[in-house]
Amino acid sequence: MTQPEDTSSATVLPSAAVSGDAPAVPATRDGRDGDHGDHAAAPGAPVGAGDPPPGSRWRRAVRGRPADPVWARPALVGLLAAAAVLYIWDLGASGYANSFYAAAVQAGTKSWKALLFGSLDSGNFITVDKPPASLWAMALSGRIFGFSSWSMLVPQALGGVAAVGLMFAAVRRWFGPVAGLLAGSALALTPVAALMLRFDNPDGLLTFVLVLAGYCLVRALEEASTKWMAATGAALGLAFLTKTLQGFLVLPAFALVYLIAAPTGWWRRVWQLLAGGLAIVVAAGWWVATVELWPKGSRPYIGGSTDNSALGLAFGYNGVGRIFGGDGNRGGGGGGFGGGRANLSELARRDPQLTERVQAALGGRGGRGGGGGGFGGGAGWERLFGDQIGGQVSWLIPGALILLLSGLWVTRRAPRTDRTRAALLLWGAWMIVTSIVLSFAQGTFHPYYTASIAPGIAGLVGVGTWTLWDTRQQWTSRLLLAAAVAATGAWSFTLLDRTPSWYPWLRVVVTVAAVAATAALLIRRALVGRMAIAVAVCGTVAVLGGPAAFAAVTATIPQSGGQPTAGPVVRGGRGGNSGFGRLGAFGGSAAAGGRRAGGFGGGFGGFGATNARLASLLKASHGYRWAAAVQGSSAAASLELASDTSVMAIGGFTGRDPAPTLTQFENDVHAGRVHYFIGASQTGGASGFGGFGGRSGGPGGTISTWVQQHYKATTIGGEAVYDLTAPATASSAGPARSST
Repeated sequence: MTQPEDTSSATVLPSAAVSGDAPAVPATRDGRDGDHGDHAAAPGAPVGAGDPPPGSRWRRAVRGRPADPVWARPALVGLLAAAAVLYIWDLGASGYANSFYAAAVQAGTKSWKALLFGSLDSGNFITVDKPPASLWAMALSGRIFGFSSWSMLVPQALGGVAAVGLMFAAVRRWFGPVAGLLAGSALALTPVAALMLRFDNPDGLLTFVLVLAGYCLVRALEEASTKWMAATGAALGLAFLTKTLQGFLVLPAFALVYLIAAPTGWWRRVWQLLAGGLAIVVAAGWWVATVELWPKGSRPYIGGSTDNSALGLAFGYNGVGRIFGGDGNRGGGGGGFGGGRANLSELARRDPQLTERVQAALGGRGGRGGGGGGFGGGAGWERLFGDQIGGQVSWLIPGALILLLSGLWVTRRAPRTDRTRAALLLWGAWMIVTSIVLSFAQGTFHPYYTASIAPGIAGLVGVGTWTLWDTRQQWTSRLLLAAAVAATGAWSFTLLDRTPSWYPWLRVVVTVAAVAATAALLIRRALVGRMAIAVAVCGTVAVLGGPAAFAAVTATIPQSGGQPTAGPVVRGGRGGNSGFGRLGAFGGSAAAGGRRAGGFGGGFGGFGATNARLASLLKASHGYRWAAAVQGSSAAASLELASDTSVMAIGGFTGRDPAPTLTQFENDVHAGRVHYFIGASQTGGASGFGGFGGRSGGPGGTISTWVQQHYKATTIGGEAVYDLTAPATASSAGPARSST
């Protein structure tokens, strides 16, 4: 239906009035004034306009909202079903995925204390280097169904489906089912989101929780609801417990849009924001307080911190250290391993061909320090568009930026509470702030961190596209929408051209669809009836064809290790190499179903798969709190998963955590709490499990030296194993063992 132009304003949005507190609301396509599918005001109406319809919630859940088109609910069901297939398809092929987190999940199935604190081991020596929220659902699933790849990863996948549904709901409330479906599809098909929502890294849960927070904020904006603002804060508190300060990157967007657009007075907006902040403190602070008040001697060391403190972890290693470097964060585009040359030299001795492939994957010879970048390229505005990350998340960014700027321009004279502008500010500021922080972060950076940008992009695409499409009878809307489609199509061609041998015809299809849609959008007569449907289909193929293909191939590739990436192998990058999982099973563990969960694990652990003889040896270590001690969390995780025992990770994830001290380790050995030490041999050669985890500056070197001086090594499966109950000299150790 042709929308009447607003002759009193330069804006192209039909509902953006020049003056007055309540702008006129245009009729929708079904003829009901102001009804946009949920009896809320149409886009452009002030936030808070409209009341929810009466009726049965169950009926609405099954059939959809009364004003929805008949196809709306089946389309939503189809979207959620497609997302479920994408996230669950062949899920067990990834084995234990990232063994670092998988070991912590396994520990949580055995010990409630390990579950509470996020311990890497059921003996509760040290935690993972994140708060534990991402582990809770997976560990509880393991307690119910038994620990396995499926019981661990299915909760992540279901959270992904829920995130897509919430994305739909958040956009659909103000802009109708078409916009909601666009936003949900854009999120579901973003390759890095499709990767993380079927993996055990914290980024999967973080994506879900952030979308939940965005939905709650939309509800809060409708009626300036304190209740929903508190719910927003609670969701952000859970985001903090998932990945500390990365969960707060959306805070500027949330605060900005609420201060501008909430339909209430200034001071009420301020105190409602403060109420939301209080909810954040409560939702996140209970765990922080538990850690700080719990006696340090009876809980695990907080991995990643230098002072055994949750606050130190949050604001140091996982806070300013990620942005500015330092605090245990490595920099350098080439990997930046401390002691990398020595580790690669040992690897070269064992497997020269594998060494060359690792060096090529790291982009250099290893062992380099340097200025930021880690595994995602150098810091700078181009990071998100480079070979390593471009295909992960950036597909829709050019078009989304055009939609954002266009929408803000055409709503420049709208009332303060205008819904369209509020939505553009919410999703646009989310995308921009998160992108800037991740682009210029100097500390450790991984490509999959960009999953937190995906909801902002998706929301912006849904809102912006529908806003311009709904007013397509106006030439300015057609021109702006055509520009967005053309920019997205051109960038999609560029990204696909980085994989020239991977389905080369796909570039042609996307390009032809983009050209056809762009040309048709400029012709008013082409945007009515069935022609409009054809143009919409062409535009959808042009915009979502590339990311959909990358997301689909991601679901067919077993992903494992600490460096998972989405999509096929990219020219000049590491796309699709499953975090080095295809290079051979570095620190890998036997995966469910007989496949191997390769990759570096969580933190570059030992060389080679955990051998059967060593695993059997640890399984027989009954009555010990820790069957073995080893340098680094990755090696410990591999041993735990292979042997189903508890292993002490000396130095934690980075190898530099000051835990344990030599005195503490001696006391544990003398008390019979540790059975074996797996590490460097007495001849000075590096053992596989003394690999990347044992970096300079940590306790591993001192402890290893002490062990070599007092115990004799036995080679088991190529690894140097020291029996800590059998000292080389009678005076060097205490009782052989004790039950704990």
